Amino acid sequence: MIKDLRRILAVWAAKAIGTACRLTGRQGVTLAGKAALLICPNILTELAEEVRGPIFVVCGTNGKTTTNNLLCAALESEGKKVICNRTGSNMLNGVVSAFVLAADRRGNIDADYACIEIDEASTVRVFPYFKPDFMILTNLFRDQLDRYGEIDITMNLLKKAMQMAPDMVVVVNADDSLSTFLAMDSGNEYVTYGISKQYFEEDKDSKEIREGQFCKRCGEKMAYRFYHYSQLGDYYCPKCGFRRPGIDFDAVDVKAGQSLAFKVEGRRIQANYRGFYNIYNILAAYAGGRTAGLVLKNFNKVLKDYNPQNGRNEHFKIGKTDVILNLAKNPAGFNQNISAVMEDPAPKDIIVLINDNDQDGTDISWLWDVDFDRFRDINASSITVSGIRCQDMRLRLKYVDIPSELEPDVEKAIRRKLENGVGNLYVLVNYTGLYSTHNILKKIEGERHG
Repeated sequence: MIKDLRRILAVWAAKAIGTACRLTGRQGVTLAGKAALLICPNILTELAEEVRGPIFVVCGTNGKTTTNNLLCAALESEGKKVICNRTGSNMLNGVVSAFVLAADRRGNIDADYACIEIDEASTVRVFPYFKPDFMILTNLFRDQLDRYGEIDITMNLLKKAMQMAPDMVVVVNADDSLSTFLAMDSGNEYVTYGISKQYFEEDKDSKEIREGQFCKRCGEKMAYRFYHYSQLGDYYCPKCGFRRPGIDFDAVDVKAGQSLAFKVEGRRIQANYRGFYNIYNILAAYAGGRTAGLVLKNFNKVLKDYNPQNGRNEHFKIGKTDVILNLAKNPAGFNQNISAVMEDPAPKDIIVLINDNDQDGTDISWLWDVDFDRFRDINASSITVSGIRCQDMRLRLKYVDIPSELEPDVEKAIRRKLENGVGNLYVLVNYTGLYSTHNILKKIEGERHG
C-alpha cells in the first residue's frame, strides 16, 4: 500500500510540475521526471512493466527525435496507444517523464507500445530500469567531444547497454560502418536497413569530415565503393573482410529534392520533406515497425500528415514569410542541413545561432569541420550570425570569405528578416537555442495571426 501511495504521489507531483512549467512557458520535462524518481525510485520499472507490447528505443547521433516520432505516429495510425518522449528529452529524467506524464491519476499506464528516444550515453542509466525489445540505431558521428569524448567511448557505452538487454533486437543503419560493427560486436540479434545503390556522384573536392576511417575489427584503413554522406556508404576493409552487410530493408529508386521518395519491400514511400538524410530517418522508422511484425498499412498517410515539430525541419508561416527551423549540432548534421537548404533554389535569408552552454558542449571547434564554403552556392540574400558564440561563427565564415551580419539576439534577428527579408527564412540552431527559438517563432506567429 505504501509503495502504491508513493507511486501515485510521484505521478501527481510530476503532473503538477509539468503543468506549472507549461503555464510559465518553461520546458520542465526533465524536472518532472527527477521529482518522480526521488519520490518513487522504482517508478520507471513499474510503469514500463505495464506496457502491453514491445518497447522501442531509438539511439544514434543524428535523427533520433524524427525517427522516434515517426515510428510513434505510425503505431498510433494503426490504432495503438503509445508512450513517447516526443519533445526529445532523452536522458534518464526525460525518459521517466514520458512514462509518468502518460500515467493516469491512479499511477497506471494504458499503452500498447512505447517509443523512447535515449541519449547514447544515458542508455546504461536507463536500461537497468527496463529491457527494451528493439533498438533502432541511426548512426554514430562525432558529437560534443567535451561531453562524450571520442566515438569509441560512446560505442563502449552502447555495447554495455546492449549486453544488458541480450534479447533486444538491434535495427541498425548498415551504411554506417561504426553502427554496423557495434551491432555485430554486441552479440545481439540485428536487422539492417540502408541504401544499397549510389545516389550522389562522387565529389572529389568535398571537404566533408568522415568518421570511422579505420576498420574497428583490425585497424586497417577502410575503403569505399561510394559515399552517401559523411562515412555512410558502401564500405569494406581490404585486410580482414569486414564490409557492409546485406540490407534487409533496402531503399531503392531513391528520389530527393523538393520532396523525398523511395521503394522498400516493393512499396513506394513518399514524403513532402527535404534533405537526403530524412530518407534514413523514414527508413529507420519503417524498418523498426516492420521488424516488430507491424504491417504499417498507413505509413504513407502518416508521412503526409506528419508535421515536424521541436525544430526538426519545423515550418512556420509568419505573414508572407516561410520560416524553417532546424537543429544543427555537429559537423555531419550541419553539412546535411546545408545540403537540404541548397535543394531550395529560391533566394533566402539564413540565421545561424551558435551557443556553448553545457548541453551544447562548450567546445565549438567542430564549426571548423563544417563545409561552410558551400554557403556561396546557397543563393543567400543574407546570412546573420546569432547566439552566445556569434563572433566565432562570424570568424568561421570570414575564413571562407562569406560576409555575415551580426545580431546576438536571435529574436531581433528573426524580426528584422521578417520585416526586411525576402520571404524565405532558414533558422539553423544548435541544441540549447532550439527550444527558445521555437518559442520565439510561435510567439511571433501568434502576434501576426492574433
